[in-house]
Amino acid sequence: MDLESAEVRIEPATAGDVEWSAQIMASSEPWVTLRQTRQKIETGLRRAGIELWLAHRGPQRAGLIVLDRYGFAGSPYIKSVAVAPNERGRGIGTRMLNFAEEHFAGERFLFLLVSSFNAAAQRLYFRHGYEKRGELPNYIVEGYAEWILSKRLPPRN
Repeated sequence: MDLESAEVRIEPATAGDVEWSAQIMASSEPWVTLRQTRQKIETGLRRAGIELWLAHRGPQRAGLIVLDRYGFAGSPYIKSVAVAPNERGRGIGTRMLNFAEEHFAGERFLFLLVSSFNAAAQRLYFRHGYEKRGELPNYIVEGYAEWILSKRLPPRN
């Protein structure tokens, strides 16, 4: 089986995955514009209560999602989604959102923040049913806002 057709699976990160994840994030938008260094990101990924999950296509790391079960006013929160450059546009972001929604099935809402300048991420989230609930102007960097998005999750079956 070639990597193009390999199934995507999402698994808990290992210790070695933290450095890879921090590097992918630090070299990509929105983290570049938000002035997030690799070291600062890595520290955040190691914080207590944070769940780091990696998407793999075959043996290769394809992306990551960072979750916090109680991260937004006690509700589940998607802290970050990042996709490896060679995997962008190939459904990894969708797969990780679906994973988060399944992971938190039975909760009422799932929240995330998206930067006002991050049009690609906004399109992904809106396409998946997330709705804008508010805006935090100049929250991380001056001149940009973070949009608060949420999605109502179905009850657990």
